[in-house]
Amino acid sequence: MTFPTLTVDTLRPATAPTLYFIGVTTGRSSIQHVFPRWAEHLGLDDAVLQGIDLPLHAPAADYRRVVQFIARDPLSLGALVTTHKIDLFAACHDLFDEIDPFAALMGETSCLSKRDGALVCHAKDPISSGLALDAFLPEGFWAGGPADALLLGAGGSTIAISWYLSQRERGLDRPARIIVTNRSAARLDHLREIHAALPTDTRFEYHLTPTPDDNARVLADLALRSLVVNATGLGKDAPGSPLPDSAVFPRDGVAWDLNYRGDLVFLDQARAQADERALQVEDGWIYFVHGWTQVIAEVFHIDIPTSGSSFERLSELALATR
Repeated sequence: MTFPTLTVDTLRPATAPTLYFIGVTTGRSSIQHVFPRWAEHLGLDDAVLQGIDLPLHAPAADYRRVVQFIARDPLSLGALVTTHKIDLFAACHDLFDEIDPFAALMGETSCLSKRDGALVCHAKDPISSGLALDAFLPEGFWAGGPADALLLGAGGSTIAISWYLSQRERGLDRPARIIVTNRSAARLDHLREIHAALPTDTRFEYHLTPTPDDNARVLADLALRSLVVNATGLGKDAPGSPLPDSAVFPRDGVAWDLNYRGDLVFLDQARAQADERALQVEDGWIYFVHGWTQVIAEVFHIDIPTSGSSFERLSELALATR
């Protein structure tokens, strides 16, 4: 069961166990159709999904009002946070009773839950992004030769993906370079600080790219077989693509758009070159499924496997709504 989207000015006490979805255009998400099917399958019969829409880079006071509301309302059990992960953490970190190690390291909130009355801040993206990557990249992909990972955008998803791909225990199965581009220097500086604290010898590069043409110049320098990720939100939270139509993807590479709904210009650009460049093109659907199931398991304190028949059944239920 779902209800009309709320804003910071229309928050109201929950009348049933409620999971919130804090985003920009939450009413358009497939989760509005998927959650009731999942809730029935998982035995969460009374559970409610409630969207809360905030504008990009909302005032800190708005983030604090939302978090304080969830913390104080008995039937408000937690939230999935998208788009606002870094801004919400920066505005509200003092309101959390517990902050998990990933959230503390990465300075972001992708999940809020309650445990014995305490409000807990989680960063689930390092887990869900890794599960998504492993679903479409062959085992040992990076060990097959020097290839780069270009992450367009320096937000929470890029923090998580770069952490996952740079882990020292991956050995040779890591990108030769992890390259991050962003339109603003502040987010790149924040990411540089996080990477400096990681126990890794992976090579990181950072490029300030105010325009799509700037991103295209970085793209042109990639090795064969490289991964290119649209982690900007463009195509979902705002129209367009971080690349111009003239951009050329690396031959034998992989193009991954973290979006699965919206304008999806980046996906269209990649698909137009798929045959000529032998390009593997992936959307954000599997990332969506892993991201939501990770949060639902945390908020409702249930076990949801990340693979096997139980997970496949959840995937089938979600896919039926596309």
